[in-house]
Amino acid sequence: TGESLPTISPVCTPETILKARELCRQILVERKIEDYILNIVFATREPEKAGLGDLKGLIAWGASPRATIFLARAARAHAFLRRRGFVTPDDIKGVAADVLRHRIGLSYEAQAEELSSEDIIARILNTIEVA
Repeated sequence: TGESLPTISPVCTPETILKARELCRQILVERKIEDYILNIVFATREPEKAGLGDLKGLIAWGASPRATIFLARAARAHAFLRRRGFVTPDDIKGVAADVLRHRIGLSYEAQAEELSSEDIIARILNTIEVA
């Protein structure tokens, strides 16, 4: 079309990204937060054991154990971006939908009720507490 493309400039270097990644790995996840993550993911597979029996017929399949790894990683990044050296329950809640959304399969019943995976995740997050 003859139009020139705008000039772009890098906002950071690859080294900066690698350093940020390493700093994220160093963010502390306490045992009680690890347990909280596990309980959230387990609740997607066996909701009745988490006091969410009404969700049992709404979830066709729940998140795999790998979801716990990625939920912890995302929570670390969330904490890092908020300039904290540790993960809080709010970090978990802040990233849970993004991490779990595609890892939960809804049943036909849930679809008929026009529920989304976000609805299911919200119910789980509103029920599961940090021990």
